[in-house]
Amino acid sequence: MSTITEGYLDAPVFKLVSDVAGELGVRAFVIGGYVRDCFLGRPNTDIDIVVEGSGIALAEAVAAKVHTRVSVFKNFGTAMLHYKGIEVEFVGARKESYHRDSRKPIVEDGTLEEDQLRRDFTINAMAFSLCKEDFGALVDPFGGIRDLASGIIRTPLQPEQTYSDDPLRMLRAIRFAAQLSTPEHPFTIVPESLQAMRTMASRLKILSCERIVEEVNKMLLTARPSMAFRLMDDTGLLEQFLPQLVQLKGAETIDGKGHKENFSHTLQVVDNVAAGEVEAIAEGRLHDYEPELDGDGWVETVRTKPNVWLRWAALLHDIGKPASKRYTPGQGWTFHGHEVIGARMVPKIFQGLKMPLNEKMKYVQKLVGLHLRPIALVDDEVTDSAVRRLLFDAGNDIDDLMLLCHADITSKNPAKVARLHRNFELVKEKLVEVEAKDAIRNWKNPITGDYVMEVFGIEPCNLIGQIKEAVKNAILDGVIPNDFEAADRLMREKAAELGLTPVE
Repeated sequence: MSTITEGYLDAPVFKLVSDVAGELGVRAFVIGGYVRDCFLGRPNTDIDIVVEGSGIALAEAVAAKVHTRVSVFKNFGTAMLHYKGIEVEFVGARKESYHRDSRKPIVEDGTLEEDQLRRDFTINAMAFSLCKEDFGALVDPFGGIRDLASGIIRTPLQPEQTYSDDPLRMLRAIRFAAQLSTPEHPFTIVPESLQAMRTMASRLKILSCERIVEEVNKMLLTARPSMAFRLMDDTGLLEQFLPQLVQLKGAETIDGKGHKENFSHTLQVVDNVAAGEVEAIAEGRLHDYEPELDGDGWVETVRTKPNVWLRWAALLHDIGKPASKRYTPGQGWTFHGHEVIGARMVPKIFQGLKMPLNEKMKYVQKLVGLHLRPIALVDDEVTDSAVRRLLFDAGNDIDDLMLLCHADITSKNPAKVARLHRNFELVKEKLVEVEAKDAIRNWKNPITGDYVMEVFGIEPCNLIGQIKEAVKNAILDGVIPNDFEAADRLMREKAAELGLTPVE
């Protein structure tokens, strides 16, 4: 673990703030995440400056010096500006007190140490001085540098007080433990903090769903999300906002036959997706798609950062298993239709957590509903027809679906895993082959309802849907080629069977 070294305050903004603070006769300090990440060697361009005085006044004076704009948030007593690619937020040192039924603090002016005392964790309470007399000195009254070196998440105050004041800090403790941990330097939460979480888990009820989801999203984007979810489960926090996931826990045994423990399996799948997506991004194998503003085409871009909604799909992919679990004597345990049940549950879960009900929810719902399809192709003969239908149903999300399904192979039998992975590669090759030949991804039926009505002189009715469905199935099954002429001929044949004749 590093100690104070040169380089942490080399950016011009620090000297600038130091000079202006000296002119105003106030003391200023860099505090929080930037200081922590300096010692961890993590990049961080978000800088928090705490001032023993008015943060807004210092920000405005700095902005005037370099002729840049400053955004002032008077309700919060903060101001923010950008300088040479760095975002700097200013706030006056303060002390806080809380009412039990709210996480909104009563704020008063305070000293640097009082400001550090109100921080969530010791590793986030460290500060670098910007004062001329001791520029760059570490101000660390609670041993944050020691805890950082030991990989410990600890609160400056007693954890019961810290978590009672702001229950979101329970989730933040878990998020930091997962986010900062590396194989070489893991982080743990001290036992007294974990016990306080177990005692105070119900305090999450005073938080908005939006704030909870914001922390959960950050957990999902860590290298090993399972660490965070196991901690949330162990402390009773997960039950407070996502009980459907907790219901996956446990494995029953009847007549000597048991089933997979689906909670652990789900967390392993999420970890597998996280690792697989990072690898695919590094190799440039994943793309994102957005509809063009004009026209029916798609804008394709190479994915450069993880997709949190893919990880939500992994988290919820087996969410329908408790409702579909059945035991049949002589056969064992089954979860038939759990993908359909799970897909139906996704909108309710999103709505309950006040998450977006737009295309992001539909994307998660689609992947949950389709996650067994590629696996079924692995087990059965891989036909062109089955591949066309999978491409048609998945569209541009086929690569993410395949990544999810690949991650879903978690058997403890190495031979079975190796066999499934080999077969899975054959499915992927077939997908590429069929897509290149038939261009089914985002395919549109060449026969439209308007065209059927025009040719046969009819008004909107069920017959139109029957004709379009027949054409679609014929193309996807390879009965006719994917072109308008063949589709038109079949449309007329099917219409004749239904008693329709073309108008002159």
